[in-house]
Amino acid sequence: MNIFKKINLQPKSLLLIFIAVAILIISSALFELYQSKKELYDLMAEQSHSLLETTLTASNNALSSYDTIDKELRNRLLNNATLIKLLYENGQINDKVLKNIADENKIFRINIFNNKGEKIFTNQTQIHFDLEAKFNPKDNLSPIFSGLTDTLFLGVKEARFEDGYRFAIAIAAKNRTAIVLNFDANELLNFRKQIGFGSLLKKLTLSNNIIYAALQNSENILAASGNIDNMETIDESHFLQKALVDSTFSWRIIDSDSVQIFEAVHPFAHKNRMVGLFRLGLSLEPLNTINQRIIRRLIIIGIILFFLGSLLLTYIFTRQNFDLLEKRFKVVEGYSNKVIQNVSDAVIVLDENKVIKIINLAAQKLFEISDPSKGPKKLSEQINIEDCQALLDSKNGLTQIECIINNQKKYLLVSKSEFITENNLTNTILVIRNLTQQKLIEEQMQRKERLIAMGELASGVAHEIRNPLNTISTITQQLNKDFEPMEKAEEFHSLAGLVSKEIKRINETVNSFLRFSKPEKVLFKKFLLSELFSQIENQYKPMLNEKNITFEKEVLWNGEVNWDRNQIQQVLMNLIQNSFDAINENGTIKLKCTYDNNEQIKIELSDNGQGIPKHILNKIFNLYFTNKAKGTGIGLSLVQRIILEHNGTITVESEEKLGTNFIIVLPINPIIT
Repeated sequence: MNIFKKINLQPKSLLLIFIAVAILIISSALFELYQSKKELYDLMAEQSHSLLETTLTASNNALSSYDTIDKELRNRLLNNATLIKLLYENGQINDKVLKNIADENKIFRINIFNNKGEKIFTNQTQIHFDLEAKFNPKDNLSPIFSGLTDTLFLGVKEARFEDGYRFAIAIAAKNRTAIVLNFDANELLNFRKQIGFGSLLKKLTLSNNIIYAALQNSENILAASGNIDNMETIDESHFLQKALVDSTFSWRIIDSDSVQIFEAVHPFAHKNRMVGLFRLGLSLEPLNTINQRIIRRLIIIGIILFFLGSLLLTYIFTRQNFDLLEKRFKVVEGYSNKVIQNVSDAVIVLDENKVIKIINLAAQKLFEISDPSKGPKKLSEQINIEDCQALLDSKNGLTQIECIINNQKKYLLVSKSEFITENNLTNTILVIRNLTQQKLIEEQMQRKERLIAMGELASGVAHEIRNPLNTISTITQQLNKDFEPMEKAEEFHSLAGLVSKEIKRINETVNSFLRFSKPEKVLFKKFLLSELFSQIENQYKPMLNEKNITFEKEVLWNGEVNWDRNQIQQVLMNLIQNSFDAINENGTIKLKCTYDNNEQIKIELSDNGQGIPKHILNKIFNLYFTNKAKGTGIGLSLVQRIILEHNGTITVESEEKLGTNFIIVLPINPIIT
């Protein structure tokens, strides 16, 4: 009571103040409850959106995997069918040959039907006398028998006699004969079931908080899992129609059987074709439980506030704000981690012992690190640090370095920085950009510009030399014919002949300059690469045998390319000739051909000859540069020009006394301009 008098407040006034403060705090708490509920809804929307986006990506990947597997199976069967066709048309096919081909290539069945639908060859020895055929092969193969097509992709079809399904293709041979190859498609169908929509949605609904997941179009439900008994159709809901038309993510709260559901929807399109609407129903029970718990706490807090006053109220607000900040921090932390993982530059964070703390996907791909998740590892355990020591030796800031990664030279732009952790430890951040491709393109463009400039110069000089040479040659021949000195006539005629011979040699050199400055038009035409390699091998075999040089050929891809065959043959012959000249005897020349996933062919021509000195390695493609006594310096320049006209690249690796390796990368179908 003395305290009240000192502050000149009556108990009633104090009570009113406490009530006002309590009402204010409770009102604020209710508002905070509303805000928390709204934020929880937003968080659920964000998480459900992320889950739907992941589902969409997985669904697209599943559909794409279907297409990729079908394409690979078709190509594999088509390649084998083409081989069988060649053997069949050459009279080299029988049941035993087909069985060997089927066993070696793991093909379930190979049949050859005549144009009447009668089987004439097969790899199967089992005859199904006791089984009734489900269809007549003549019906399926009629487009080939009638001449409508030469290639027929039958896809997945029911087996003719047994249970199960087959994946089949057919091609036409002579006399409209049909060659049919098929795989057992049961494993393919099981795989599709495992990665299909049904399996994906079923895994989603394993969580107790997910009531249903469904893919639905305007007509019916395509795939679903969970409780979908009372699910409305798209035509019955304006919300669903609007989400499908607007092609955007949306969410709503609905009541179903006295249960509140948070429903998130997202349209699903594959290859620019709308498939339907993904619907995800999440239970709001956990959210309602949280809200009820908050309300109970608020009531308790309101009662306690009358006794503890503003101090306890301040503490509650402080705690709530701290929880909210912690949630936001986790969201920001997760977002930052996604950004680091998805940037195109390689990012590596090392501790003071050079142990990897963070490494993103781009860095794993650059250094070909397969599984960095199995515990912390030092950088030296993940990559050959001796070849990339410059990574650690580089100064803070930007540095451009050369690095050997898996026996391949890489040009890297490294941004290195350091920071001090809360434990006063120094960590290192490496941000690495791969400049290898840009470097190769720059070198090719610089070479091309030099070739163009030197070609124009060669053309002008050649024309200026040609005319005087022709005049000198004519005069020399006329003098040699009409004039004979009184003394030393034989010596005079010999010198005149020598002059004519040298003029002819110079004129041939001039003509080669003119051929370089005015190259032949590129005539693109499809041909088998293996045929070209075999022709070159046969052409050089006698010459190589004279020096006991072994020619090794490793063709890991054999298909059709759309190149100028004569010009590419000239390229390979020029490089083989250089390798031949670089080997004294008892050497090896190796030709290797591979294919990458970018529709490009990689041809490597290597030898173990004398190699190229390092100081002239960057000059060998320059026009007129040669280290041969009788060379013109035009050969490799022509090689480079031909490769550039095919939209390709050529690089060289060489070590003196160890050998040389030329690497040619060409697109299968160059863009013709």
